[in-house]
Amino acid sequence: MNPTVWTLLALGLSTSTIITMSSHHWILAWLGLELNTLSILPMILKHHNPRATEAAVKYFIIQALSAALILFAGIMNTWQTGQSSITHMHTPIPTVLVTAALAMKLGLAPAHLWYMDIMQGMTTSTALIITTWQKIAPLALLYMMLNHLSGSTLLLIGLTSTTVGAWTGLNQTQMRKILAASSIAHMGWLITALSLHHSLATLTMVTYVIMTAAVFTTMITTSTKTLQDLGTAWSTTPPLLATTLLATTSLGGLPPLTGFMPKLLILKELTLTGLTPMSTLLALSTLPSLYFYIRMAYFTTLTTPPNTTNTEQKWRFKTTHPSNLTVVLLLATMLLPLTPLCHLTM
Repeated sequence: MNPTVWTLLALGLSTSTIITMSSHHWILAWLGLELNTLSILPMILKHHNPRATEAAVKYFIIQALSAALILFAGIMNTWQTGQSSITHMHTPIPTVLVTAALAMKLGLAPAHLWYMDIMQGMTTSTALIITTWQKIAPLALLYMMLNHLSGSTLLLIGLTSTTVGAWTGLNQTQMRKILAASSIAHMGWLITALSLHHSLATLTMVTYVIMTAAVFTTMITTSTKTLQDLGTAWSTTPPLLATTLLATTSLGGLPPLTGFMPKLLILKELTLTGLTPMSTLLALSTLPSLYFYIRMAYFTTLTTPPNTTNTEQKWRFKTTHPSNLTVVLLLATMLLPLTPLCHLTM
């Protein structure tokens, strides 16, 4: 892609998210979401193949439908209350419509079926943008509407998403689909944290972005797309693959790594609020997720595939590592001792 076009698309992507985050009017928020969708579509279609075209069409339909629901709910709320502000959602039907539309945009269960298909149809770098940056604008709208949302509904959506994401990733062999299931499960944890306290949700989002960026950057560096590729990437960069083991287990929330921090704080807040059964169910739903994360780590460093690799001399070629990879991997694995500082800062 032309560097000028790529710069314009990245500028449109960032500007549209900032417009949505800084808007107080439903029309401006809808405009930001539509600009965001139009900016990401050419990135999905970067490689002209049928799979990318299918992913772009599915993504456009889902995003256009959810944006239309948000616009319809905003107009309905303005008609019923006379207020067009995002923070004045006092009527139940527009609130339910906006919550459903934002859940669809975030890929939350049960509106998650589109997410894994479009992740598989795009490049790894675009999938990284979809799983991190594209979550910010819908979450900003949820933050602004937080005082008018039902806490029990958010908890139910969170528990459903963590359970569905955990079980969906069990039978996957494609790395992007596994990380899509991981995103669904982590969004469930984030929505649960949002129903408790907004600062806890912010901490959960930041740690999720760091861990996901670490795993995706490693995949981009080693050209890994399937679980089988993990077994052959050792011939390129053995130390990097050993660090990937820690990054994937951190994504699963295994102590004493960074991923354990938000889950520990969320379970603590649920228990202190008197929702011990909810915290127990959330902890149990983590076990299937932890299984396929540990399976990724197992394929990464502890096994060699039975078939002969065609890259026996791959170690002779120099692999270019991104400059920020070391910092991201360190943050994705070693932030747990700074839990009090992170919790108070957020």
